[in-house]
Amino acid sequence: MKDITTEKLATLFPGMESALKEAILAEGHVKSVKEGELLVSSGQYIKSAMLVIDGLVKISREDEDGKEFLMYYLEPGSACALSLLCAARSEKSAISAKAVSDVTIITVPFVLTETWQTRYRTWHEFVVATYRKRFEELLITLDSVAFKSMDERLVFYLKRQMKVSGKLLAISHQEIANDLSTAREVVSRLLKKLEQSGAIVLSRNHIEIINLDKIFD
Repeated sequence: MKDITTEKLATLFPGMESALKEAILAEGHVKSVKEGELLVSSGQYIKSAMLVIDGLVKISREDEDGKEFLMYYLEPGSACALSLLCAARSEKSAISAKAVSDVTIITVPFVLTETWQTRYRTWHEFVVATYRKRFEELLITLDSVAFKSMDERLVFYLKRQMKVSGKLLAISHQEIANDLSTAREVVSRLLKKLEQSGAIVLSRNHIEIINLDKIFD
């Protein structure tokens, strides 16, 4: 598999046994996706598991009008739990997956992953761990929506963005509003308040995080 070695897989997926990593290299398919492109569309049938090798992928839920709600991100060394589930059940995807940056993934057809469940103990463990991690992330997101005010949700969102992208966020007010399912004017007003408090610095299509830790202390 071009440019991907067992050593790289060992770094990204340290819990996988050697035979499994060799199977991924031998039977998986490498796919490169440009920033902004869709890897998975809502309503699409998923027939392969998706392992992220490089880049960042945003997983979102869409309503009937096409509005998106951010669920979580996939980083290198992770897999899309919903793609695993939909592939296993031959169901349509209920989410969309978009490349936040240039992305490299390995796709593995479901017929293989089904066999791997019994052939490789560490694949089964990886799938279970992936389900658990994504479920925990969804609970955190649900708690944010159900129990926090919009300014608290915005700080939570910025902290999550900082975790995956660093302290300088290349993101517009409209993109944030889309992810939080609110109006751009609301986001702009709350961001200005955060800037006045010294928590962030705003510039055109960029937000520099200074200190968000003490906002609600």
